[in-house]
Amino acid sequence: MNKITLALPSKGAIAEPTLDFLKEAGLRVYKPNDRQYTGSIPAIPQIEVLFQRVKDVVYKVADGTAQLGVTGLDVVFENPSDDLIVIHPALGYGHCQLIIAVPEAWIDVETVADLADVVQDFRELKGRNLRVATTYPSQTRQFFHAQGIHHFTIVRAEGAIEAAPTIGYADIVVDLTQTGTTLRENHLKPLVDGTITEAQACLIGNRQALLGDPLAREVLRPLVEHIDAALQGKQYQQITINMSGADPETVARRIVENPVTRGLQGPTVAPIYSSSGDPDGRERWFTVTLMVRSKELLAAVDYLRSLGGRQVTVTPVRFVFLEESATYRRLLELLG
Repeated sequence: MNKITLALPSKGAIAEPTLDFLKEAGLRVYKPNDRQYTGSIPAIPQIEVLFQRVKDVVYKVADGTAQLGVTGLDVVFENPSDDLIVIHPALGYGHCQLIIAVPEAWIDVETVADLADVVQDFRELKGRNLRVATTYPSQTRQFFHAQGIHHFTIVRAEGAIEAAPTIGYADIVVDLTQTGTTLRENHLKPLVDGTITEAQACLIGNRQALLGDPLAREVLRPLVEHIDAALQGKQYQQITINMSGADPETVARRIVENPVTRGLQGPTVAPIYSSSGDPDGRERWFTVTLMVRSKELLAAVDYLRSLGGRQVTVTPVRFVFLEESATYRRLLELLG
């Protein structure tokens, strides 16, 4: 092979976010026009892009038509295959949950245990199984059986299955949700412990291709290096601040006393030279640069202020390349 095929979603909730994510990771996808199903990634010329439906991405990677793909983890769980390997399970977008939802009118049904009682009532009082509308029958069966619920019938449905209980062709639904708004609009409520799967966008590969084709592994490494570095970069912010102190070591020691300002490594402390100088030698100023976690940014800034820091500037971090790609290392371990 001279090229490796990467299958990407052509439509659906994660189609545009996938292109945005790859662009942010330095892997812009070039697509000649919207009607074409192929494209390329100029940063990695060996990659050909194939646009497919989210479900078809899994099928194409499983049968080897594409060696790599981006899809939803929920779709991978629903269509398991020995030929599939999940290279990166959490790309950080497309978050959703596969949940059990029942009619709001079922006021006494809040948990899976309550639902099990309802299933028994259906058998004894109505003489039939509970009807479950879903496009995820495999995960639904596995979850229900694990909870000791066996008397139910899967009703295969496409489209807006939230309306199934209202229309009357199902009693409850098992469906994906992000905010729960559509469920509420259709007078449904999720069970408090009825989450079957937590999912988001993921990167998958064909096991045999990655095992047998050195080019596939060679092309994959820069791909996951960019992805890992971009995801790592989102976790950090770079702070630059001016601080006074007796010497660089004293300034650095005061900063690292607090865990929120220890960052990845550092800080870097550099002297600030003034044309007026400091004839008495009592006060010296330094520029301090350090990287802190994004979620601890304000706490870090407040602490630096408490040490006398001034003129704080914050710069987003686009990439953080560590000693090696953890994703690529894990993949090699999985492949043996």
